[in-house]
Amino acid sequence: MSKEKDKQIIGLLREILKWIKFSGIQEARTVLSSILNTEQKRLIYHLSDGKTGSVSVAKTANVSDSTVRLYWSSWARLGIMEPLQVRGGVRYEKSFELADFGFSIPEEESD
Repeated sequence: MSKEKDKQIIGLLREILKWIKFSGIQEARTVLSSILNTEQKRLIYHLSDGKTGSVSVAKTANVSDSTVRLYWSSWARLGIMEPLQVRGGVRYEKSFELADFGFSIPEEESD
């Protein structure tokens, strides 16, 4: 393909992406609101950056490691998290930033 044709295709794909994002934003907000229905769940989701392990997230959110892992696998099945292979297992990364949907970021639990 020519460079001009490639630019046209890229432009069209960007336009399609813009409209898909726009049309799905309300539904995503509704799903997030329903699933992340407590401050503790929102904090766990917010902290789930794919770099931080479940033990650290659990400690910060003042829950058990198994609770974090249970939420992560459940949320991945629902499509609001992505599993990432890391040395030693799987971590999860949130698919959305809560602030982008008007959610406040919960305060981290203090010891």
